[in-house]
Amino acid sequence: MTIVSAQRRGNLLGVVDRYWRKSGYRLRAINNHVDAPAMYAETKDGFVVSLIVADKGQVHFDVDSPCVQKSEVADPTRQATAFLDPEAEVIPRPNIHSDFWSAEAPEVGVAHGR
Repeated sequence: MTIVSAQRRGNLLGVVDRYWRKSGYRLRAINNHVDAPAMYAETKDGFVVSLIVADKGQVHFDVDSPCVQKSEVADPTRQATAFLDPEAEVIPRPNIHSDFWSAEAPEVGVAHGR
């Protein structure tokens, strides 16, 4: 998982906010907490999506679906990009450095979603 520094968390939320709005999502709430910012939105078809920045910059995307009928789900077409030990008792912390997202200095200008 990529380390998102405290200085770049606002950039990440800005990129996601612009994408969600462009996609027609309705923002339900924004939490501007310095250490744990979060955003919550709803899609046109009733899905509720959230982006939450947790401890050490670990980013969570969650989706809650509206009521649906049970249906078959296809197997994933790709393997996960990060290994998660099935015996792990805790969720691992971010450990991948990105020159952009992990930088300790705030970006000047507009975030480009690199």
